[in-house]
This record gives sequence, C-alpha cells and structure tokens, in this order.
Amino acid sequence: MRAAVWTGKEQPVVVEDVSLGEVQPNEVRVRIAAAGVCHSDVHITRGDWIGIAAPLVLGHEGSGTITEVGHDVSDLSVGDHVVLSWIAPCGKCKSCLNGRPTQCTTHANMVSACGVLHDGSSRLSWHGRPLYHYSGVSSFAEEAIVPASGAIKVRKDAPLDVICIIGCAVATGVGAAINVANVRAGSSVVVIGCGGVGLNIVQGARIAGASTIVAVDLRAEKTSLARKFGATHEVDASKVDCVDAIREILPDGAEFTFDAIGGKATAEQCIAALAVGGIATMVGIPPTGLKAEFEPQRLVDLDQRILGANYGGIVPARDIPRLVDWYMEGKLLLDELISARRPLDETEQSLRDLASGSALRQLLIP
Repeated sequence: MRAAVWTGKEQPVVVEDVSLGEVQPNEVRVRIAAAGVCHSDVHITRGDWIGIAAPLVLGHEGSGTITEVGHDVSDLSVGDHVVLSWIAPCGKCKSCLNGRPTQCTTHANMVSACGVLHDGSSRLSWHGRPLYHYSGVSSFAEEAIVPASGAIKVRKDAPLDVICIIGCAVATGVGAAINVANVRAGSSVVVIGCGGVGLNIVQGARIAGASTIVAVDLRAEKTSLARKFGATHEVDASKVDCVDAIREILPDGAEFTFDAIGGKATAEQCIAALAVGGIATMVGIPPTGLKAEFEPQRLVDLDQRILGANYGGIVPARDIPRLVDWYMEGKLLLDELISARRPLDETEQSLRDLASGSALRQLLIP
C-alpha cells in the first residue's frame, strides 16, 4: 500500500509503497477514507518531541471502513464505518476501570515503547526493516491496522471525509471545554490560538452555553472565522498586548482560559488573564522541555487553577459517536474547519502549509 513515511528530524516526508502485515487478535484493518493533517504531525517532522521512533507512518486522525477483524473482536464487523481514536484504551487497567481512558496504562506503555501496537510490535515494514506506527494509528496511508478499541463505530449516513477530524482536533477541543474545564452556562471564556483545536474549544464553549467567548490569534482572519464557531469578541494579538486587550473586554478577567498553542508566552497569558477563581487549561502540546513561569502565590491568593487536557478528557467509545451525532444535527460545525482536500502525494506540502499558518484542517484522501 501507499503511505507517507517520515525518516527523521527535518527530513522531507516521502510517499512510497510499504508493507502492512496481518491483523492480530483484538485488532482491525481499516481502509482509510480520509486523514486530517494536525500540528502534532508538524511537531514530529520538526523533531520537537523526543522519543519518537523513525521511520514511521504519520497520521493520527482518520476515518474509514473496516475490511477485516481479528480474533476476539466481537463489537465490530466488516463494513462498519469508524473514526480512529489515537488513544485505544485497554479497558482493563485502573484508569480505564475508573472511567479515565485517556490515562490508560496500556496506551502509555505503547507510547513509551515508541511506534508499536498493544502487543509491542509493528504491523508495518519498509525496505525489509520495521516501520513504526504513530500513536497506534498511522492514517496517512491507504490502510491501517489498529487496536479494535481505537476504531470507533459511527453511523453510516455521516460523511467519512468530514468526520475524520473528530478523531483528534474536534474531540480535543470540544472535550477540553466540556469535559476537562467544565465550562458553565453564562461564563466567560478566552481561547488563545484559533487553529483546528482552538476553534473547537470555541464551539465547545458555545455548546456549553458560555456568554462571552474571546478568540485570540496572531491572524485576524482566524479570529474572524472564530465568530462562526461562537466567539463573541476578537483580539488580534499581532497588534495589541494580548492580556491588556482581554482585560478591556473582561475587566475582572476570564473565568476560563485555554492555551490551544502550547507555547511559553501563551501559557503565561492564559494564567495572567484569569479572574478570581478562574481556570486555565493547557491544551496545545509544547515542544519537549519547554517551561513557563507563573507566581504560585497569586494562584493561591486568587483561588485559581491550572489544568492539563489530554485528548479533551474524552471516553472515545462514548464521545466520538456523540460528536458525530451533533454534527449531523447541525449542533457542531465541521465543514467550516476543512480548508483543503489533497491527495496523499501532497503530504509534505500539506505539512508546510499547516506550519506556515495558512491552512486549517487539510484532508489527505488516499
């Protein structure tokens, strides 16, 4: 099959023929319909994160149709439409049993082992040597073998080439607002960074009933787009001091702030813009080793909190079908997030366009 392969830091992505092995117990084979290009893929190609095995097939956001099921898979069948989840919970560890699948021990061990599936091995090979999976998905390909718990069955009337982005950007953003921060009706919200994840935080806050939603970005066209998703105010951070501008809109500060970028400055701005009792949630993933500064005493005196949001705190089997339903009901915007559909051969250019800030969610169509 054809797949987009990353061979190492700052090396161009190549699209070539690779081998996909046999489906093992508790796994399924999926024919990829579409894959979303995410900033996490950009981070990998830049070498921003340590411990990433190479060579690997990129992509952790995708959708498709099941073509084969492995032994012991009872809840999925050939022909099912699925959205891929980059956390495939084991369902047996303490975190899973306590309803926190994003903290699954088996998934954590799989990630620490770098580029393998649940059994500690890869199904991919290239030029006679092992080729690694990214987050147990590797959706920049014509097919993928994934853990069965990472293939989430969804309704068949939903367009696969749209709902693929639910698997990362949408679940992460909407979930951060609703599941992690628990945004309340009538509350004030600030979202710093209006890319694919940030816009979904905005619409998550809208769905939760926030009354004031301030969209902040260095690009005015992105804050303007955020209006469609529910933003009530815009801040062009390229022209004004971000925190000062937020406090002009919300003199007492915001009850909820979100960093959708994952930078030192944006993390510090989220904390500085908080109201008394406010909650700052870190959503964007920063480069390994990056540090931010804040005053712990201020947090104590003002009863403020800082939270981390991994994958929007979702339960994939529960939340992904629900998000698909919300899209089909018109409650959740997805089409407006998609800036281009491109063939798999244009993977490298898609990554460059995303890194430049000129694109939102681009879809790769194998």
